[in-house]
Amino acid sequence: MPAVIFDLDGTLLDSYDAHFEAWSALAAELGVALTESQFQSQFGRKNEPILEELHEWAGKDVPGDAQLAELADRKEAHYRALIGQVLPLMPGAAQLIEQLQARGWVVAIGSSTPRVNLEFAQAAMAQHGVKFDAAACGCDVKRSKPNPDVFLLAAERLQVPPQECVVVEDAPAGIEAAHRAGMASVGLASKGRTRSELASAMCVVDAMAELNVDLLDGLARARA
Repeated sequence: MPAVIFDLDGTLLDSYDAHFEAWSALAAELGVALTESQFQSQFGRKNEPILEELHEWAGKDVPGDAQLAELADRKEAHYRALIGQVLPLMPGAAQLIEQLQARGWVVAIGSSTPRVNLEFAQAAMAQHGVKFDAAACGCDVKRSKPNPDVFLLAAERLQVPPQECVVVEDAPAGIEAAHRAGMASVGLASKGRTRSELASAMCVVDAMAELNVDLLDGLARARA
């Protein structure tokens, strides 16, 4: 049974602007005028290393775990307030998932996002008829991308061998994680990403609507 594991931010959700605004607001509190290039270098990572880097840029000591967690919670609450109930689902995502499930594929989310964001997104997508067979997030694993842990856990929860999985990702670290997991890969050059930085993927597209079941099946077979 083949499977597709989707990243969340920048892949299933067009959440770039909301995350940039939320991180910029928090960075300003720390005395950092966050540039878009700095944000792009961080987008898709877990909150802890991002916050540590922001403190370093601000010339401040990195606080303890409790304060880091409080800062991360405030940032994510701001992000969720920005996207609200108008879910920025990536064009073509719902249709692709529907096609995959109609052909007997299973689908999962494999993301570095905190669990509260994952659950928020899953509930909102379910209202649009988009449901997943499994999910794994940054809270479930010790090592974040480019380590393969979150994708391997998603495959385990799907009960599908890694070699039968295709990962759809917008970040170079996610592409590397897919390959380290032994999975096929698709790079999605969504906002803030370029085709050149995703060139290591087996296939690079500019929009989710460019993907279809036959193309993904070919990638899975080639990787196997």
